[in-house]
Amino acid sequence: MLDDTIDALRAAALDADDASGYFPAMYARVTDRIRTAAGDGRFGRFGDGEGMARFAEAFAGWYLRPKAGITPVPECWRASWDVAGDGRLLIVQHLLAGINAHVNHDLPQVVVQLATERNDLAGMRADFDAVNDVLAETMPDVLRDLGRVSAWVNIVAARGGRRLFRFSLEAARAQAWQAAVRLDRLDDEARAADVVELDRLVSVLAYLVTHPGRPISWATRVGRWLEEDDPQQVTRDLLGHLA
Repeated sequence: MLDDTIDALRAAALDADDASGYFPAMYARVTDRIRTAAGDGRFGRFGDGEGMARFAEAFAGWYLRPKAGITPVPECWRASWDVAGDGRLLIVQHLLAGINAHVNHDLPQVVVQLATERNDLAGMRADFDAVNDVLAETMPDVLRDLGRVSAWVNIVAARGGRRLFRFSLEAARAQAWQAAVRLDRLDDEARAADVVELDRLVSVLAYLVTHPGRPISWATRVGRWLEEDDPQQVTRDLLGHLA
């Protein structure tokens, strides 16, 4: 079920000639791991493996459709793509801008969409949380490959950066669930207004990620000297075995 989704993410990554390929490259890796976990009943990773595969497919659509121009582009995604050609940004800043839009903006909405179809928001929680374990297993592989094109990542990872990244991602997903619960309680008009405000807030976060103040901005300049300059090479490394 997820084969076409992974192919579409891989194509989006390889078609890019700038940093906009970084996020779909990483996302393809994560989705590939979810495909494996959803299809392998021996581990009991998901209570409903088929349902989780449908969830992953629907979730990816919230990135793929605006990227392809099928649906309007939310401001938070526009904020990410507008800086894709900025060579001053760290690779990880580009990745975080994509993660910010997809987790903080898209994820609550796809949860509400599927919960409405199933009439069971609470029943989705266990598998939603189980995805955190899949992400935690995938990140070491992604960070290892990222270290090939960004030398400073290995140093940070060795000093606890990997645990910090996992904690930050889990915190973002927990916030996404809370947003989904809030949206689920609203009528259509109130929900639409809430989504507009959500997009605005996530856009502000994107700005903070890509325009950090001092002294972080100084550190990013130093880190950028230790990174690969060819965005297509970075994308291929982030794709790993899917390249």
